[in-house]
Amino acid sequence: MRLNRMLLSATLVVVALVIQVSVLARLQLPGAVPDLLLLTVVALALVYGHVGGALVGFGAGLLADLAPPADHAAGRYALVLCVVGYAAGLAKPETGRIRSVMGPMLAVVAAAVGSTLLYAGVGSLVGDTAARHVGLIGLLFSAAVYDLLLAPFTVPFIMALARRAENDPLADSKSSGVGSDVATGWLAAGTGLKIGSQRGGLRMRAARSRAAKAGRIKGVKRL
Repeated sequence: MRLNRMLLSATLVVVALVIQVSVLARLQLPGAVPDLLLLTVVALALVYGHVGGALVGFGAGLLADLAPPADHAAGRYALVLCVVGYAAGLAKPETGRIRSVMGPMLAVVAAAVGSTLLYAGVGSLVGDTAARHVGLIGLLFSAAVYDLLLAPFTVPFIMALARRAENDPLADSKSSGVGSDVATGWLAAGTGLKIGSQRGGLRMRAARSRAAKAGRIKGVKRL
């Protein structure tokens, strides 16, 4: 991973973990807890791809395993987020543009359900049966609902930051060739607006207006 990716990912993961531990974990909501760290990994994976998503997921999960008040075996959540980051990265569009909000929403729901199942499955292997006592179905439903409600306020913003870092002058030419923000599809979905085409149309109209004005000036000088 390039330096700008690493710095941005580390900053976002640390901020998400602090908010997760200090705020979201203390809300005492029924069922699961909104997982801001999971949403951060999914958002970055949708920009960086499956390899970057797996690396970010492993690092984020390892920090969560070591951060207090973690009460599970170290490496458990690192494995979960590594798999989630890899799977979410596979959904990255080839062009870097997300044209519909349904793609990220489905990725969030799948990540919430998949991470809960995988976490419970790994826990059963190491003797942790807490998910059985709480109710796995309730955990799956509440995790999907909470993460889906939190996603519109976090995922587009994180994706926009990551896409902007990709367009940094220090990034390689492959990244700088993508002209559209990867979060455009999420932000513009539901409104029917095509931001790129609108900008192009405005530029074309401005150029035509300047050409027509120049033609009129030349006609006046000839007279």
